[in-house]
Amino acid sequence: MYLTSFIHRDRLFEITERWFCGRSEPGDARAITEILICDGFVVSETLETLTRRLLGMIHREPVHQRQIRFKGELRDLLCLGNREGNPRAQELIGRYHENPDYFYREAPINGSICLDAENQLLALFRKKRPKRIAEKANRRIAEWIFQNVQTRAQEMAGERARLSGIPLEQFVTPAEEMAEEFVRAEESIARSFREGSIRFDKSALTTQDVGAIKILAMEDELQLLEKTIEEAPDIVIVEKEEFNGKYQAINLVLEVSWDAEHVCRRYQESRAWERYQNRGIPEEELKRGLAPFLHNAEPRINVELILSTFPHMVESELGNSIHEERIIAQRDNKRYKGYIPMNVEFLVEAIFAVGFSPRINVDEVPIKLWGRYLPETLSSYVRHLHDMPEHDRFH
Repeated sequence: MYLTSFIHRDRLFEITERWFCGRSEPGDARAITEILICDGFVVSETLETLTRRLLGMIHREPVHQRQIRFKGELRDLLCLGNREGNPRAQELIGRYHENPDYFYREAPINGSICLDAENQLLALFRKKRPKRIAEKANRRIAEWIFQNVQTRAQEMAGERARLSGIPLEQFVTPAEEMAEEFVRAEESIARSFREGSIRFDKSALTTQDVGAIKILAMEDELQLLEKTIEEAPDIVIVEKEEFNGKYQAINLVLEVSWDAEHVCRRYQESRAWERYQNRGIPEEELKRGLAPFLHNAEPRINVELILSTFPHMVESELGNSIHEERIIAQRDNKRYKGYIPMNVEFLVEAIFAVGFSPRINVDEVPIKLWGRYLPETLSSYVRHLHDMPEHDRFH
């Protein structure tokens, strides 16, 4: 789990790598808590500053913003008008007005919207929720583990072919034996986690979009914006991907600097420490400001920028490429569904749960990749972190 939107991404990666091998160290829980407080605040402030800067490249009128907590708030605003007169957008907006509850209105979102003087939507910026980060990290890590298992199984088949004196390409293995071989390879990979001998590929486990911005504009404005970004001396376009199917947009990954002085000032001005008083760190420490948490911070972070027109935004929120349907499809279409990837997701969620809990000390890693668990195991652990009774226990 290498989150490029975090300023302490290497430290978090190192902790995650150890926890995946079942090894915790004193101070891990405290470090996770500090990272989620500090890095989360830095991402939020940087997203807001960058969004206003990007909007200023194509808009001159004043912009106001407000926080949103549910997708229904975003979709209500999106349906206030059809500023490009698109028939398809008008049709989808009509469907939404007929039955808004059909469109995942209660789906949570941790974001803010930017509006013009007429309350037309100009931009959205958000931090990905821990559950979604865990799912995304799970997909990436599970795919990486799956490739390792496949490679190990291929090596086993190669060894059997060598012992049989038959070239591998001519060696035929019955389907049942291949399945057994895959299980043995999976057990071998699980054992390498348990022994701590596995080495993670950071590039394969990278998540770029913990912090993301979506800009809505006309095609010519989006082209101007992209050109202006390319010419900006302090912004680097790390990746670019164009989507032209059901989902249509241009996705850029930007590497940007963040302003430590501004972030520390905003932390104090907004009394941000009040949000974190239930995280196990004494209030007097939190009141001292963000500066003590910035040790060894990276000077630049990556954020995702999505460039979209109004019709394409409507399609992605109400039409064939509705975001929640894509999430469901991702959950259903996992290539690797064994116990290891399930444990990956449970463990990543547990790491975030520790950082959001009142505990800054934990005794051991709660989920072992070589073990087997039910979802109830994770929910029980989360309740334990918050000193909550087991809600389903009869007395």
